[in-house]
Amino acid sequence: MKKLVKPKKLKPGDKIATISLSWGGAGEVPHRYEQGKRQLEDLFGLTVTATKNALKPADWIYKNPQARAEDLMESFADSSIKAIISNIGGEDSIRILPYMDHSVITGNPKIFLGFSDTTVTHLSCYKAGLVSFYGISTLTGFAENGGMFPYQIADIQRNLFSSAPIGQIQPNLNGWTSERLEWTDISLLQTKRQLTTGIGWNFLQGTKIVTGRLIGGCLEVLEFVKSTSLWFDAEDWEGAILFLETSEVMMSPINFKWILWNYAAQGIFHQINGIIVGRPYNNQFAAEYNQILLQIIREELQLTELPIITEMDFGHTAPAFTIPYGLTAEINCEKQSFTILENGVED
Repeated sequence: MKKLVKPKKLKPGDKIATISLSWGGAGEVPHRYEQGKRQLEDLFGLTVTATKNALKPADWIYKNPQARAEDLMESFADSSIKAIISNIGGEDSIRILPYMDHSVITGNPKIFLGFSDTTVTHLSCYKAGLVSFYGISTLTGFAENGGMFPYQIADIQRNLFSSAPIGQIQPNLNGWTSERLEWTDISLLQTKRQLTTGIGWNFLQGTKIVTGRLIGGCLEVLEFVKSTSLWFDAEDWEGAILFLETSEVMMSPINFKWILWNYAAQGIFHQINGIIVGRPYNNQFAAEYNQILLQIIREELQLTELPIITEMDFGHTAPAFTIPYGLTAEINCEKQSFTILENGVED
């Protein structure tokens, strides 16, 4: 099992860089970006700077994948920058892969935070031997309409500002949302989104306690990286806890089934120790996804004791807890709990 380096924790006054690795949304909705930047600075005491190309128009960002990669490499190499935060996801981070230099990441460990299409960059960090953080981005969680959720603020402080073990993650019972208030409408920036009452997580199957290293990402994006240099080695799956979530595209159940059949054919489900699944966007197809998981894992593979938790608070609904990539977590089916056993950052 590869040894991963943990980055240094953040403290008030640190400089962090925001970056556009996929869709150039920060340049298209600058008021949304400014709200995220302001809430990052006001709530956490950070100094926020944009990378060289982060705020350029979306069309320019799309046409220049090499410049996106160079922004990332420069941010890692710059010792004054203590963390890098993705502005937003998208669909084509895979196009920066040919321009990546993983030795730059290895030689300059620091916090990287993002989710969805930035799964590609998390896999780059993992290959480079660095713990990264699968969580909110500048335009989503940090720019939350009407202010960040308390659950989200506590999560960022626990993961990025403290060197103590992260500990048990509690379900968010105060309400979740994936309501889409139009980002181009400045008048909506302070309009809070409607919340759906939280009812806890779904412990779909399993009766035992397991531990394992957290690997995974956005299911659609993981399809992009199959058979590339970023795809997992056989040893990476052994004893891991696989985390999966789906995007706002709201993948059809049949596509979900096809992908899981591929994982089954690779033998992945026989190697891992558990599965955790994020709540789908709008909670669409949650029941269907659960049925497919049970069909493939319990009925077809006869893995009746593999722990599976679904409808968890990570991914494309808000607020979301952060998953520290590559750290050891515990699923306790007896107590119906999920715990991250390590610290994500060092003093």
